[in-house]
Amino acid sequence: MRLDDFDYHLPDERIAQLPAEPRDSARLLVDQGSSAPLHRHVSDLGEFLHEGDLLVVNDTKVIPARLRLARATGGAAEVLLLEPLDGDRRTWEAMVRPSKKLHANEELFAGERPLVRVLRRSDAGDTMIVELVGEGDPLSLLQQHGEMPLPPYIFGKLDRPDRYQTVYANEPGSSAAPTAGLHLTSELLDSFAARGVEIARVELVVGLDTFKPISTDDPRDHLIHSERYRVPPATAAACADARRVVAVGTTSVRALESAATFGVAEGRTRLFIHRPYEWTTVDVLMTNFHMPRTTLLMMIDAFVGGRWRTLYDEALRERYRFLSFGDAMLLDRSLS
Repeated sequence: MRLDDFDYHLPDERIAQLPAEPRDSARLLVDQGSSAPLHRHVSDLGEFLHEGDLLVVNDTKVIPARLRLARATGGAAEVLLLEPLDGDRRTWEAMVRPSKKLHANEELFAGERPLVRVLRRSDAGDTMIVELVGEGDPLSLLQQHGEMPLPPYIFGKLDRPDRYQTVYANEPGSSAAPTAGLHLTSELLDSFAARGVEIARVELVVGLDTFKPISTDDPRDHLIHSERYRVPPATAAACADARRVVAVGTTSVRALESAATFGVAEGRTRLFIHRPYEWTTVDVLMTNFHMPRTTLLMMIDAFVGGRWRTLYDEALRERYRFLSFGDAMLLDRSLS
């Protein structure tokens, strides 16, 4: 296996810069196996769900984790909070710039007041451990001083930060959104329930691996970082009883497959899904189109095999929008 196996040409103009309005107006490429895919919209998703199916969503909530600060010298600094390391959300693992110039115990300022103290480099070496030192509740400080951490390929700012949040977001903590879920509306979810489709929740805190590219020639040698996940007992039981488990997004997949693989409902996972992989839980996947040469694309390859290339070629030809604010596709593992 080589990293080039997961490469494709993504023109800049195909990268969506704004989310679809309304949410469920995003296009949906529906996998049909060896037959040509269908071109629909997320609002049509109910047509492809059946009574007895279980739709699983990741209800993690994105925090305004990007902090644009200043050093005491006046130079600019930026902190992207990745994951809290204590229950009070005071100490965080973070990506910090300029990382090579900052020293231990240096304070970074929001206006005239210090907001972040750099403690040390993390054990992994590519992130820092920082502490929020401003007065008040940490989440309130982030609401006051932080920005939604949009991916680096999105160049503007959102007029409505809630559009980088799912309608069912619950537990604050993620530094990126589970983007496939951005397409779903409360009304659409209600319509699924009316069809006899049960909806269940998991939590996977989206962190460093959203931002880290693969740098090894053999992508299986890539060191994947751990992420915190939780699969409630009710969700696990519903998966066991479901006709099909339909996961919304790769983060839901990782939570479900981690719980089944390791037999632990809550904890940290380094599960790296790539071929060959023995699937245990997920039957159908709704997901956005992913960057080339990424672990996310490797998961799609493990789910439907080399058919992903045909689907991506079709999406590019039909001018679908790609990545976080882009369109979606519905993949069925049984068609492989």
